[in-house]
Amino acid sequence: MNSLNLFLPVAAGVEGFLLEEVQRILAPLPAQTSSQRGGVQVVASWREMMKLNLHARLPQRVLIQLRQEYYQNEADIYEVSKALPWELWFDERQTFKIEITAQYSPLKSLNFAALKVKDAVADRFRERTGVRPDVDVRWPHVRIYVHLTQDTMTLSLDTSGEPLFKRGWRLDKGEAPLKETLAAAMLAAIGWTEDREAGPSALYDPCCGSGTIAIEAAQIECAIAPGILRRFGFENLIPHQPHAWEDLKRQAKALERAPIRRIYGSDVSFRMVDFAQNNAERAGVSQAIEFRGGDALQRMPPCEEAGVMLLNPPYDERIQIAGVAGAEALARSGARERAQTDNDEDFFKQLASHWKKNFSSWTAWILTPNLKLPGQMRLKESRRVPLWNGPIECRLFRFDMVKGKLKPEASPSSEAQ
Repeated sequence: MNSLNLFLPVAAGVEGFLLEEVQRILAPLPAQTSSQRGGVQVVASWREMMKLNLHARLPQRVLIQLRQEYYQNEADIYEVSKALPWELWFDERQTFKIEITAQYSPLKSLNFAALKVKDAVADRFRERTGVRPDVDVRWPHVRIYVHLTQDTMTLSLDTSGEPLFKRGWRLDKGEAPLKETLAAAMLAAIGWTEDREAGPSALYDPCCGSGTIAIEAAQIECAIAPGILRRFGFENLIPHQPHAWEDLKRQAKALERAPIRRIYGSDVSFRMVDFAQNNAERAGVSQAIEFRGGDALQRMPPCEEAGVMLLNPPYDERIQIAGVAGAEALARSGARERAQTDNDEDFFKQLASHWKKNFSSWTAWILTPNLKLPGQMRLKESRRVPLWNGPIECRLFRFDMVKGKLKPEASPSSEAQ
């Protein structure tokens, strides 16, 4: 188990950040490591695979790629799948599940292709043990991943189990919560790393919701492994050695440290602030974050020194009409930030005006699917980073706050299309 072909899938645009993260976790980086569209490939040992599951914040999961072969039809898929020695990885008493994805596959039915893989695995066990393992689509012991291209199939074994964004601390959440892996990608993009000398000295999320960005930042600040609270799929596999896993977790706990940089979060909903505080306590970082209630259009800087703001504000239909007088009622309903005006555009104009007036020398980063946001805010972005929020293509815009007036609003004919 010292030469596993691992693939770490990641959201588009995050591959470079993931390669840097893998290099940090596995330093010195194994020679056979490469970044490619959709993830990072690395040849590593079983112990290194466990370290990646424990410490990696960016990937969706860690897969062991078992075989890649050409195929033409479902019969080929069955034969390739049946030839693999599944009995080396799990036994007939354990349940399994087939996950299948495809890109330009000529097959008419992915469900039928998944059925052929399932039959191949079950038939191999029956021929060798006399028993077919059961399928469990909800809580399987083992997950098998199949990816089909136009002419190749890749069979992989999942070592993560539940997706890696499920850190184990988020029990309280609001509507459309930000995934922890995306929050980690945003933090990587702004340079918030475990190197305290290289990044910002303070971080503030004025639309914190259930606290994902602030908690992720605090765990990085305190060097808390993101997977320290959860279980993993590799713990169900035959090669797993519990004593080696416990040793890795002890080493990770020994690296934890007290916070130095300041982290803040606020939300117009006091209910969400309570959620964030509860989540921070479960994540072990309540001492590293200061959460408060308050409207983003009114909150003043949380500290004297200039820092960085990082936020994923509600947008589109999630921003509704509300006035300051209605903030208490909105908070009771559990709502996130609302505009004090009729639409999203006016909300962001007011936010930009508030920042220009009160957050001089701060840097603000906003994740949004609205590519026209800088023009609507009448601010000039100094950087834009493409990121995906699930199926939604977004940009992480950077704005450097300088006290003064907003730039003149562009006429409709001159606005960027």
